[in-house]
Order: sequence, then C-alpha cells, then structure tokens
Amino acid sequence: QVHVVESGGGLVQAGGSLRLSCVVSGPAFRTYAMGWFRQAPGKEREFVAVITWSGDNTYYADSVKGRFTISRDNAKNTVYLQMSSMKPEDTAVYCCAASLHGSVVVAPYDYDYWGQGTQVTVSS
Repeated sequence: QVHVVESGGGLVQAGGSLRLSCVVSGPAFRTYAMGWFRQAPGKEREFVAVITWSGDNTYYADSVKGRFTISRDNAKNTVYLQMSSMKPEDTAVYCCAASLHGSVVVAPYDYDYWGQGTQVTVSS
C-alpha cells in the first residue's frame, strides 16, 4: 500500500514563505506524477501544481504561478512545494497526491494516492 504524508504547514504572515514536503512510500515513486491541491473552508478542492515523474515538466494554477515552485527528489521519495509572496487567500489545507499517469494531470480523479493534508494559514 502506498502512503502519502505531508509536512511543513503552519502560520505565516502575508508576503512570507513556507515550504511543504510530501513523502511517498514504495519504490514506484519515481514513476508517479506528483501534484499539490488545496481546499479552503467552504470551497472546492483546487489544483495548485504538478510535476511529472522525471521532474522535467511542471504546471501551475494561474493563482500561484510565479510565487510557488514544485520540485522533487526521487532519491528521497519526496516532493516539495516552495511557497513565496504568500497571500491570505492561500490559506487552505494543502494535500499531496500521486498519479500513476506520470504526466501533467490536473484533475483530482487522475490521482490515485492522497495524503491527509497539512494546514497553511496566511495572516494579513
């Protein structure tokens, strides 16, 4: 069974930075595309960013483009989300997910394994 565990959430002031990490169990990590999603209270889950299995391609939601960076370390089974110039509207539970597709996918139904999420709160 594949386990996905996020960490790194917390409270940050507007304009600040935070880095999330996500560790995925199992030797197949290097074959997964990895995505980050977020869900704010009362809102639907929103795609944030994705990185392909090789790390060669990334794709971002318009709302975070230029401020967030997704990366991965296949030797450590870990994907990261570096968040900068943060805004109060970035406040949400951030979830990491793994896709067997391996390529750029943005819909939640294209992802096979999900973590429980980590809370990120941006104060104004």
